[in-house]
Amino acid sequence: MQYTNLGRTGLKVSRLCLGTMNFGPLATEAESFAIMDRALEAGVNFFDTANRYGAQVRVGYTEEIIGKWLAQGGGRRDKIVLATKVYGAMGDGVNDRGLTAYHIRKACEDSLRRMQTDHIDLYQMHHVERSTPWEEIWQAMEQLVRQGKVLYVGSSNFAGLHIAQAQFAAEKRHFLGLVSEQSLYNLNARMIELEVIPACASFGLGLIPWSPLAGGLLGGVLKKAAEGRRSSERIQQEIETHRAQLETYENLCAEIGQDPADVALAWLLHQPAVTAPIIGPRTMAQFEGNLRALDVTLSPELLARLDEIWPGPGGAAPEAYAW
Repeated sequence: MQYTNLGRTGLKVSRLCLGTMNFGPLATEAESFAIMDRALEAGVNFFDTANRYGAQVRVGYTEEIIGKWLAQGGGRRDKIVLATKVYGAMGDGVNDRGLTAYHIRKACEDSLRRMQTDHIDLYQMHHVERSTPWEEIWQAMEQLVRQGKVLYVGSSNFAGLHIAQAQFAAEKRHFLGLVSEQSLYNLNARMIELEVIPACASFGLGLIPWSPLAGGLLGGVLKKAAEGRRSSERIQQEIETHRAQLETYENLCAEIGQDPADVALAWLLHQPAVTAPIIGPRTMAQFEGNLRALDVTLSPELLARLDEIWPGPGGAAPEAYAW
């Protein structure tokens, strides 16, 4: 396994982050346990979840599964960097969501209880909260850090502006602030190259891409369809929108003898800003497949061809659209 620093911190995390969103709704508890055990065996030490995951069964269910897995002992808790998130609605109450100090405190305590641990390594704000001042948010996070319940704070789905606002407010308080940003990023979704990635580079945030395979679109969807595999209605619509690109992409992958999913993950691993893409396996076979991406090397020529097939916005702002 390859490791890198999480942003500007000294914390080492694996180049693949195990996403757990499917644990509970699509993978049974036993299957989830097996995948987490295999991840540890493979050297994956970065686990990501969120307090709302598992809501198809009940809110918090995925964290409960992780808690039961950790409770088995064997040093599991000390072998992983555990990340979860706060923001989404956790109940019907008017204050049961968002990034108020009230909700952050309660949500953290509830996550700790569900995961049967005394601390969260990376506590991420799942979305920007425009109606709560940064002074309030950072005061709540500082308290959790002082208590040893949270070690690092990250963001998710923030724009470049929000990252800058957060960091300037944290600096005034002599607080470390954000150490990572979790954003939608893949070959077919590159808008964050305009401002989010430059903001991460400027402020020393690690980038953790979610949906690295674009919901399956980049995983060889045309070949799978030809073999009789059915896709969701959303993916079918995406296929029709991007059919020409997908045909060229899958032909290129066949030409170099690599699986399209491995190439999509490898492309992210070749981006200097990326710390670790989040993989979200539903099965052990999917997890084993994700590991292959670590051994895929893309030459500058191949990277250029991928840019031709899946062009980004043209680099960072403002040069991408001005001069």
